[in-house]
Amino acid sequence: MVLIKLADRLHNMRTLKSQPPESQKRIAQETLDIYAPLAHRLGVYMIKQELEDLCLRYLDPDGYQNLIIRVGMKRAERENSIREVISDLQKKLEEMNLHFEIDGRPKHFYSIYRKMVLQHKPFEQIFDLIAIRVLVDTVQDCYAVLGVVHTLWRQVPNRFKDYISMPKPNMYQSLHTTVISEKGMPFEVQIRTYEMHRIAEYGIAAHWRYKEGRHVADSLDNKLYWLRQILDWQNDTRDSEEFIRSLKVDLFSDEIFVFTPKGEIVDLPKGAIPIDFAYRIHSAVGNKCVGAKVNGRIVTLDTPLNTGDFVEIITQQNSKGPSRDWLKIVKTSQAKAKIRQFYKKELKDENIATGKQMLDAEAKRQGHHLSTLQKTEYLEPILRKFSFADLEDLYAAVGSGGITSNQVITRLVDEIRQQEKPLIPLQPRVTPGQGTATHTSQGGKTDTGIKIAGLPGCQVHFAKCCAPLPGDEIIGYITRGRGVTVHSKECVNVNASHDPARWVEAEWADTTNTSYNGSLQIHCQDRHNLLADIMSYLTALKITVTAVSARLNPSNQTCTIEMTLQVANKKELDWVIRQLEKRQDTISISRI
Repeated sequence: MVLIKLADRLHNMRTLKSQPPESQKRIAQETLDIYAPLAHRLGVYMIKQELEDLCLRYLDPDGYQNLIIRVGMKRAERENSIREVISDLQKKLEEMNLHFEIDGRPKHFYSIYRKMVLQHKPFEQIFDLIAIRVLVDTVQDCYAVLGVVHTLWRQVPNRFKDYISMPKPNMYQSLHTTVISEKGMPFEVQIRTYEMHRIAEYGIAAHWRYKEGRHVADSLDNKLYWLRQILDWQNDTRDSEEFIRSLKVDLFSDEIFVFTPKGEIVDLPKGAIPIDFAYRIHSAVGNKCVGAKVNGRIVTLDTPLNTGDFVEIITQQNSKGPSRDWLKIVKTSQAKAKIRQFYKKELKDENIATGKQMLDAEAKRQGHHLSTLQKTEYLEPILRKFSFADLEDLYAAVGSGGITSNQVITRLVDEIRQQEKPLIPLQPRVTPGQGTATHTSQGGKTDTGIKIAGLPGCQVHFAKCCAPLPGDEIIGYITRGRGVTVHSKECVNVNASHDPARWVEAEWADTTNTSYNGSLQIHCQDRHNLLADIMSYLTALKITVTAVSARLNPSNQTCTIEMTLQVANKKELDWVIRQLEKRQDTISISRI
């Protein structure tokens, strides 16, 4: 299915000229971000290179055309030089009685363009515009040809790569070396077997129709390991944006190669830490990991690994499992998925409690009551959308990080709005005999900084259910004998009201030099002096705290803090929330 999708995208790119310029750039950028790296990761280089060249054509038309002209200007000279080096190499290989094929190929345009942009090199300083490819029967022949190449021509330092003994994750294998001809022309030589060439050109599925037998099936299964990982990640997170971010990180990451204690090679993205290595070996190793050794020395679990490191994981059978903090420091999507799986399966009861708490906090932050949002008619479409069996599964997914509380509450609110019309009349009216003053067309400003349409000088107080701040859209509710109660228009009680005649238009007036109470709920990792540190942090921000309470959650070593702050408006409260979100111990934060 992935290969079909790549082929479909290639066809779309070939016919992209029929699209308007805006669509051309958008589709080309998407292709360059996702599909070309995906083709590279699967080893389908024919598709990868053509996709990249087509993307360049639409993303930088002038640079593309200029490159075509400059490459073409000296094509004849390069072709003559390449024929000479092929002839010299061919004579030597014939003397060795090897079965081989040689051909020369130019670098594809995007490869040249990328080198000019990333390395800031002018076109004249890009010497390896062509490459010679040698195909032979066996791995031994590959190394024999390499010896001949280095005998004939001088090798460029630090330009030799052995992808045969250390294959790329997409199973690409080849020897790469750059040498300089007698005329001073640098060129690259790629040496591989015919089987390696089929994989390089057509990808990891290239041998399905060529081979049969259990051994080959096992080999192919190993080659498809990364593709299975993608499906695992997608199953473990229902957040499509997070999945795409994880996929991009894995596609674009530079690679390092480390060794197990037995000398086996493990590939990881650059910046990976011992925890990533542990989960690459096996999920059980990662879950029981308590320490690590790198090159025989004990290191912390967040130590970045480098190519050539020998890594040993220290496990403990009675370990309680991975820490949630690991999700913030691991680099591979595989490790994140396995950590979430652990909490999803082993700590379901905890996840249910945590998820319900997070949803409740998010509902309050958006001005709703969770109990109101969880009516069956609103929940069922959401459960179907995310493939949850029941409400507990939804709680558990939120608690384990598989889906965010914001996603769930936002969708629930959208579902309510689709099913019910808001009960907020634009023109308020008062029924005679209700004990309220007759409305006039003149608005009135109160000492609370609120203007109530048609009720000058009336008593005003703020609703405790939503505690509106300047910057929130507001509406007033006429009470019996207590003036007007001001609610946020997003408040659940506004839509739940069965007496729309009591609602009256309200707006903020001059709120300069006036402070209001804004309440927050902070869910964070518990530690010594946590509350004191947060209070000091807010003091440094020049924020006054008028009330605070905290409760410990011993089951998962977290703490829930509720506090009331003096702020000028919603904008200032949002700014405080952003500052608190930057703290490493903050898990989630919401407005009450």
